[in-house]
Amino acid sequence: MREETATPAAPHRVAVLVLDDVLPLDLGIPAQVFIAVPGDPYELILCGRTAGSVRTAAGFAVTVAAGLEAVRGADTVVVPGYAPHLRELSADVLAALAGAHARGRRLVSICTGAFALAAAGVLDGRKATTHWKYAHELAARHPRVSVDPRVLYVDEGQVLTSAGVAAGIDLCLHLVRRDLGARTANQVARSLVSAPHRDGGQAQYIERPLAPEAPGVTLASTRAWALARLHEPLTVPQLAAHAHLAPRTFARRFVTETGTTPLRWLLTARLDRARELLESTELAVDHIADRCGLGSPSNLRLHFRRALGTTPTAYRAAFAPTARPDFDRAHAATTAAGPSAT
Repeated sequence: MREETATPAAPHRVAVLVLDDVLPLDLGIPAQVFIAVPGDPYELILCGRTAGSVRTAAGFAVTVAAGLEAVRGADTVVVPGYAPHLRELSADVLAALAGAHARGRRLVSICTGAFALAAAGVLDGRKATTHWKYAHELAARHPRVSVDPRVLYVDEGQVLTSAGVAAGIDLCLHLVRRDLGARTANQVARSLVSAPHRDGGQAQYIERPLAPEAPGVTLASTRAWALARLHEPLTVPQLAAHAHLAPRTFARRFVTETGTTPLRWLLTARLDRARELLESTELAVDHIADRCGLGSPSNLRLHFRRALGTTPTAYRAAFAPTARPDFDRAHAATTAAGPSAT
C-alpha cells in the first residue's frame, strides 16, 4: 500500500502596502518580524500602487515587487505609517483596502497607517489607535472611529491598529502569537532581541519620565526574578522588597517603566507561560495552572476565557506540537474581544 504524505500548508500571504513617503522604521517592522518566523509560514511581499521604486520619508527609495494586485491576493494587508499623514490618498489605494476588508482579509496598520484604513472606511464603528501625537487628528477627521490614544495596539479581530514604532513590533509579535502560538512568538522576539510580550492594553510611552529621585533606575532585574518564580504566590510587597523599594514607590515606578501595573503584568506573564506549556507539553491543565501560578484549573480557565475568548483545551488543540500551521483554526482559538489581557 502506498503511504500517503500530508500536503504542506500554504503560506499565509502578507502584503505590506508601501505608500509614498513611508516611514522606514514602520516599513521594516513587519518585514523583519514575519521573515524571522521559523518554518516560513508567511509569504511576504512589498507592494505599492504599482511595482517599482517608492520614495521613503527619509529621502531614499525602496523597490516594491508588485502593485495593488498583491493586496487583492493577500490574506493579511499591513499599512506602515507615512508622512504627511493628513494627505488625501488615491482612490485606487482606498478601493483596494476596502475591497480586502469586504473579502474578509485581515488589515493591520502601524502608526499613521491607521489614517489610510480610516479613509477607506475600514475603521468605521471600530476601536483603533495610532501614535499619541496624532490620535486627536484621527478622531477629528474620522468621527465614526473610536480612537484610544493610550494603548499600544488594538485587536478588533479582522482589523488591528498600533501606535508608533515599538508598538508596531508588539503588534506584529501579537499577530504571530495569535496565528502560531506563544512559543513561536517568543522565539521570534528572542531572535529580534525584542522586549518581552507587551499586552495591547498597556500605555503608550508619552512624556512620562522616571521619578526624579531615582534617575536611571530600571526594574528589569526584578521582572526577570519574577519570571523565574511565576509558580509562586508573588505579591507587590515581595516584588518591591526585591527591588529595595517601598511598595507604593515600586508600583509607581513599575507603571512608569512598563505602562502597566505589577499585578496586570504578572497575570499577562502567567497566561503567556500557560500558553507555552499548553503548546509544548502534555501536562494536565491542573498541573499547568500550578506551574504558572494561577492556582486552580478553574482560575486558569477563567482568565483564559477573559483574555483569549477560548479554553485551555481548545487552545491546545489549535497549537498542538504536531499540528501544521492552520491560521483559520488558530484565529478561531484566540479571538479576544479587545486588546486587554485582563
